[in-house]
Amino acid sequence: MTGRPEILWPLFGALGKLDGIGPKSALALAAAHIEKPRDLLFTLPHSGVDRRRRDSIAQIQPPAVCTVEVTVGQHNAPAQRGRPYRVMVEDAETTFQLVFFRSHGDYLRKQLPTGQRRVVSGKVELFDSIAQMVHPDHILTPDDAADIPPFEPVYPLTGTMTQKAMFKATADALSDLPDLPEWIDPALREREKWPTWHEALLQAHRPGSSADLAPTALARQRLAYDEVLAHQLTLALARAQSRRGKGRATSGDGAKQRKVLAALEFSPTGAQTRAVAEIAKDMASPHRMNRLLQGDVGSGKTLVALMALLNAVESGGQGVMMAPTEILARQHLEGLRPLAEQAGVVLELLTGRDKGRERQGKLAALAAGDIQILVGTHAVFQKDVEFSDLRLAIIDEQHRFGVAQRMELGAKGEAVDVLVMTATPIPRSLALAQYGDMDVSVLDEKPPGRTPVTTALVATSKMDQVIDRLRAAVAEGRQCYWVCPLVEESEVSDMTAAEERFKRLRAALGEGVVGLVHGQMPPKDKDEGMRRFVAGDTKVLVATTVIEVGVNVPNASIMVIERAESFGLAQLHQLRGRVGRGSAKSTCLLMYQAPLSETGQRRLEIMRETEDGFRISEEDLAMRGAGDVIGTAQSGLPRFRIADLERQAALMETAQTDARKLLLDDPALETDRGKAARTLLWLMEQDKAIRLISVG
Repeated sequence: MTGRPEILWPLFGALGKLDGIGPKSALALAAAHIEKPRDLLFTLPHSGVDRRRRDSIAQIQPPAVCTVEVTVGQHNAPAQRGRPYRVMVEDAETTFQLVFFRSHGDYLRKQLPTGQRRVVSGKVELFDSIAQMVHPDHILTPDDAADIPPFEPVYPLTGTMTQKAMFKATADALSDLPDLPEWIDPALREREKWPTWHEALLQAHRPGSSADLAPTALARQRLAYDEVLAHQLTLALARAQSRRGKGRATSGDGAKQRKVLAALEFSPTGAQTRAVAEIAKDMASPHRMNRLLQGDVGSGKTLVALMALLNAVESGGQGVMMAPTEILARQHLEGLRPLAEQAGVVLELLTGRDKGRERQGKLAALAAGDIQILVGTHAVFQKDVEFSDLRLAIIDEQHRFGVAQRMELGAKGEAVDVLVMTATPIPRSLALAQYGDMDVSVLDEKPPGRTPVTTALVATSKMDQVIDRLRAAVAEGRQCYWVCPLVEESEVSDMTAAEERFKRLRAALGEGVVGLVHGQMPPKDKDEGMRRFVAGDTKVLVATTVIEVGVNVPNASIMVIERAESFGLAQLHQLRGRVGRGSAKSTCLLMYQAPLSETGQRRLEIMRETEDGFRISEEDLAMRGAGDVIGTAQSGLPRFRIADLERQAALMETAQTDARKLLLDDPALETDRGKAARTLLWLMEQDKAIRLISVG
């Protein structure tokens, strides 16, 4: 497959060749990532203006746009500079004024000769009960007026680009559309009543009414599906490629796993058992595993991870578990070590703190195979870290690690199986967009022993009462987190906010009772602050969101989140998940600054209604949009021009099934539909995918 198919060449030519685009406009468009006719065609109008012809402006309710034929009356040039130039006109029923600022009389007299007929279109407004149209959008002779579309599309604009130029340029690009072969499954297209690609573009750019602008319009659905299908084909090709990559069959005898299960105080949930079986099956197959383990706060991912690691150890290999921070790595170590000891397995920790002789000792033991399970941070990536026989890599909290790092870790052994764990429930559509190349296991049950958390809303004005309640709780031996808000670019930094709160609570509750951790502290002090809270030396921990992920203090049963309305839902859910880990009844207080905005109120009410992270994430997506939910910059989410992940989640699911089935039936994309799919990949600039086909 050498290069872009010839049929697509017109779509990849120079923008400057299109009507209405000069060098300046081309620069303005390039700034908005519109560099060729294809990009222009995938930039759809976001609204439209009704320009149907009326007999008179009397037929509309100002302010509104009206298109009407008029007889031009007298011109009133301004007596002094800066005053408007007015032209009287008369339609079939009434007279009104056309108003121009900073305009030359000669030009206007040419445009609007007294006594002649013209069609004008623009916004009609009333000033002192006189109807006026300021700077009409269109002034044409009745013969040329047919060029005004009855419903005029309105495009998102950048720089010096005008609507008229956009309209002209898209019209020119549309006139040169190639007829592309159909890549959508015929049965699906029939079922959805979607137009062809060619028809869809024409309909999307020349809407007949505002209904044609909605994401639900058939033409737009079709074009969105094309984008999503190309993306899912790329992911499916990557998945097929990694499955072709020789894996190693890893399957233990289950002896060590049985010892651990016997030592547990409760039996695993159905979801845990199912996930363990799915992972074991992947590891036993000759293909490399690439699986995502998605679990809500406290759904017991650690046990599932340990079972997978023991599987690797039982078959004579090693396992590694990577965490994004040292605190989390230590926590995994503390969670896993007692269980690993039951199974007689050697578990070690490697972080950036290991130096000199101690580090050398660990590396030697690792290379010799004496350390069977390694828990670590980024330090594990270093060149001199060598394993004797690494079989399984588990990566915790996915979006801190990119795909490239996933592969780097995989290279530390021969065909390493990879399991990624995330504690952030992601809505199905986003999980498909971001992890479509992976197989997914979901933990959607809570293990026994987690107590439900009572969530209450309190206004900031009641802070003194909240502090009184804390005093009583601390006297009973309970522990509490107090999370300070993120401060946006004001005079106060997050640090100042946390330090102020720390001083106030220390004054109220006494020296030595309150601890502080925030992002700007040296790592040593931060770890020490956490350690003292975990050990129970401090009873109240004032923190910024550094504690969001994974901190485990079973005795902590109160979570106060200040200015809760400024946090996203997923974040609030993660923070609340830090309590309710022991047997004590737990409470989460969401403190808000009155008055709440409508979304702020909705967000806090959802938190009060449910503890189900998946439901919360769906709501979060609906309220904030895809980019915000996973943080666009490092999210690895594709940038779609047309598809809308919030409103078109179902398309993503259909596309994944369709793409995987197409590759199953036609792995080299050689049938007619397969070749059409190749054209789609070229059209959507999925060069990665195209390389994967040529490799295969």
